[in-house]
Amino acid sequence: MDLQLTLQKLAIALALGLLVGLQRERARSRVAGIRTFGLITLLGAVAALLANDYGGWLLAAEALGLALLLAGVNLMKPRGRERDLGLTTEVAALLMFGVGAYVVVGHTAVAVILGGSVALLLHFKAPMHAFVAKIGDKDVTAIMRFVLIALVILPALPDDYYGPYAVLNPHKIWFMVVLIVGINLAGYVAYKLLGGGTGALLAGVLGGMVSSTATTVSYARRTREQPESAGLSALVILIASTIVYVRMLVEIGIAAPGSFWVLAPPIGVMLGWMVGIAAIMFLLVRRDQTALSEPGNPAELLPALLFAGLYAVVVLAIAWAKDHFDDAGLYVVAFFSGMHDVDAITLSTAQYVDSNAVAAAVGWRAMLWGSMVNLFMKGFYAYALGGWRLLRALLAPFVAALAGGGALLLLWPA
Repeated sequence: MDLQLTLQKLAIALALGLLVGLQRERARSRVAGIRTFGLITLLGAVAALLANDYGGWLLAAEALGLALLLAGVNLMKPRGRERDLGLTTEVAALLMFGVGAYVVVGHTAVAVILGGSVALLLHFKAPMHAFVAKIGDKDVTAIMRFVLIALVILPALPDDYYGPYAVLNPHKIWFMVVLIVGINLAGYVAYKLLGGGTGALLAGVLGGMVSSTATTVSYARRTREQPESAGLSALVILIASTIVYVRMLVEIGIAAPGSFWVLAPPIGVMLGWMVGIAAIMFLLVRRDQTALSEPGNPAELLPALLFAGLYAVVVLAIAWAKDHFDDAGLYVVAFFSGMHDVDAITLSTAQYVDSNAVAAAVGWRAMLWGSMVNLFMKGFYAYALGGWRLLRALLAPFVAALAGGGALLLLWPA
């Protein structure tokens, strides 16, 4: 087993242990919580690695030792002892026994990384418990729905191509859903940890991570109720729109890693242009605090299904457009997709480029064109929901952004 594969298996074991531990700690289990379950799964992984060389009896012996340890702790419970009966130290001791053995028989780098991870896991007891205590039942439900989407539905879908043009792959389509929901969930968790009373800069960043369109709608409505906040709301909307290009780069890197360096440069330049515009506006607004409206549950099944449908339609539409109109049809698809969001056209086009079905120069232009359409739609939402005052605050930065995007489309080398 090579180094990368070994690390991947250990990382998966730890992640699954933390996941189960999160649920058990929320259920107020007195036997094992988030850290203990993480350690237990790591113990099992290390024991299995050792068993490859020394036989299954070693794995069975460690499993028996852990079972006896759990039984002993449970026997102590009825005696009314007040002290903490957690198993962290005991499990860590067993685990470090395995790590010590693995230093000799396995990859030293793996053992060092594993030992360091155990130390960090034990050291950060307070922050990890604080995180579990801070999130509520709604937040755990969001996490478990993501588990359903990513770990139950995704592995069950067939990894094959169906439909017209043989471009609809259920597994790949749902993987894109997992990616988008995962990004949204990361923004949601960041919001819960940092709170709603963040500064305008952080509010825009978190809003862009969750949904720049939803952030635009939220702050447009806020401006309608509080017209004096138009400048601050415009800043948050502009920052959220800037984060869209960060999302695009992340999505390209995951969906089409082989084509990242041919697609990313113009998108990165657009990101830099947007950062410059947002920085100028930040200096002009000069206010520090704004409240970020709480985002909705990022792992709801209905929006996930709707995105899967939209992504499938875009993939099919691109194949149809390529067949009937060559590259020109791709820009039409990007226009209509961009009216809703940028994720679907970015992910689908990146995969077409990665499979050499679409030229890279056409692919990134379609993505950028879709993002410009989406930016125009945000301006429309800002005016329709927030009024002329908000649009006036956004007009100059949005026009500058669209001008920069247009210049990239026209002047960037083919």
